[in-house]
Amino acid sequence: MSEASSEYLVPPQESEGAPERGEQEALRKKPKGLANMFSIFTKGKKKKGQPSAAKAEGKPESGPRSRDLLPTVEELKADLELGRLEAAGPLLKLERELVALAVTGGASEEDLVRRQSKVEALYVLLRDQVLGLLRRPLEAAPERLRQALTVLAEQEREDRRVEAAGPGPSALAATRPRRWLQLWRRGVAQEAQERLDRPLAADAEGRSEAERSFLHMGRTLKEDLEAVVERLKPLFPAEFGVVEAYAESYHQHFAAQLTAMAQFELLERDTYLLLVWVQNLYPNDIINSPKLAGQLQGVELGSLLPPRQIRLLEATFLSNEVTSAKELMARALDLESQHWAQDVAPQQLDSHCHSELAIDIIQIISQSQAKAESITADLGTQIKRLLRVELAAFLRSYQRAFDEFLERCRQLRHYRAKVMANINSCWSLRTFVEQNWQTSQDLLGYLHELKGHGFDTLLQSLVESLQPLFKKFSHTRWAASEQTMENIVHKVENALPEFMGLRDCFREELMELVHRHLVKEYIVQLSKRRLVLKTAEQQRQLAGQVLANADFIQHFCSESGSPATWLHQALPTLAEIIRLQDPNAIKMEVATYATLYPDFSKGHLSAILAIKGNLSNSEVRSIRSILDVSAGAHGPFKSLFSLINVG
Repeated sequence: MSEASSEYLVPPQESEGAPERGEQEALRKKPKGLANMFSIFTKGKKKKGQPSAAKAEGKPESGPRSRDLLPTVEELKADLELGRLEAAGPLLKLERELVALAVTGGASEEDLVRRQSKVEALYVLLRDQVLGLLRRPLEAAPERLRQALTVLAEQEREDRRVEAAGPGPSALAATRPRRWLQLWRRGVAQEAQERLDRPLAADAEGRSEAERSFLHMGRTLKEDLEAVVERLKPLFPAEFGVVEAYAESYHQHFAAQLTAMAQFELLERDTYLLLVWVQNLYPNDIINSPKLAGQLQGVELGSLLPPRQIRLLEATFLSNEVTSAKELMARALDLESQHWAQDVAPQQLDSHCHSELAIDIIQIISQSQAKAESITADLGTQIKRLLRVELAAFLRSYQRAFDEFLERCRQLRHYRAKVMANINSCWSLRTFVEQNWQTSQDLLGYLHELKGHGFDTLLQSLVESLQPLFKKFSHTRWAASEQTMENIVHKVENALPEFMGLRDCFREELMELVHRHLVKEYIVQLSKRRLVLKTAEQQRQLAGQVLANADFIQHFCSESGSPATWLHQALPTLAEIIRLQDPNAIKMEVATYATLYPDFSKGHLSAILAIKGNLSNSEVRSIRSILDVSAGAHGPFKSLFSLINVG
């Protein structure tokens, strides 16, 4: 470095002391720290009347600075104080010339230290200007921001160059690498903390403090990162990783806040919200949002909470939610039971008796299920198993409470309407169970039993009123059987309007029960063993009556809505057995009959064969033996003969 150029590392000599006084006045206006830092600029100044160094050496005073010469320290200081970032280039040259001067030994160690102190003081000014702009980049003018980024990039390159060159001269303190990029990243982290920790605004919607905090931090994080992507990324050099820097800083502070929050005992809702943010909203609605997903693909942010903490929170959530669902269902049943005891008509929905209990239970289960699924699908699967257990317990309690109501409240005027309302509730619960659990036979079993008890109650008075009419068949030896059957059907027909409060599907089920009861009681009367017919003609006449009555029953029940086609062959086939005289033909009918009605036993067959007084004992035994071959059901079947006791 030439002696002439090295002179620009020290302030030029002043005349008459006026500039010195101006400089001191400017320093007095600066903050104390910067005033101390720049006090080095006044050291070595000539006293008033003291000759300059140039005069002492017989050299002429310096004239105006050439365009090719570097600015002086004072000129650079003035530029930087005015925010002129163009001063960064000359300052870097001064720094390099200082190093060159130290390498060549062109200055004393004391002089080198003094000059380096001045350069470093200027770098403090430059650093504060650059990082100040980068601290609030969205508030800076784009051109100013570009200047600051250019300076920062230049300083990073210089750091790498100096590091690659190895240790500098021992006379100078090591000032590289300056690592302004790291300082910028720290500033980003500080900015993230300040933005996320801003005081929460008052909330008119009654949200908890934790809920408002989640909402504020999530919204701030998303909006700020989107602004970084849209407005800063185009300006920042790619190697700075501006999106990554902001994403990591915001993520780390958000995670720290949630980790601290998770250490405390949270309200049930806050536990749920914490999990929703960690497992769903943050990774899906923010990190993978349309504007950010592509920008953050290579950024490994990870989860907001460690896996162990998440598992603990999930266990707490499941326990809280299942307990809450259990308590809410029990409360709903208790309120419904109280309504049953009040002699008030149930609600009507589409002209049917209606109870809100099923809707309440479905909502309770569905809301718990939906909350778990809004966290993760796996948590939804876990809670589904747990809620199934609680639903089963509820259905058992419901069944017991309903049975108590059936027993204790018969005197109520609206008793039958309330029974129908509870039967109708089974439809909603059955549909809900079938849609949510593939293996649900136990749950459906509780509903089936509850519905069955309700049907039995509704039909009890009708069944009792029909009993004397059916007995007329056997008591009159089947004389005028058609009139008796007409009386039976007429009584049933008059009772059917009482069941209009049932849903259509349950009226059909109830009509199937009525249909089965008519067939069953008819068979009971045939099996009384009070009628023994010796001749084929007598048997043919009885078979004709049975066939006519069977047709009457089938026609009436089908017209009334019974879907029980499985009952259509019950009486006609028995009539055919009574009519036939050939034992082998009877065997064929019996074998076919046993496949249609697997609960048709030898006892039932014997009772029917007893009508045929012209069969020998050996023929009866031979016919009965066919059931040894056909015995046993090959799958589920509906009961008919198992309801008939033949003694």
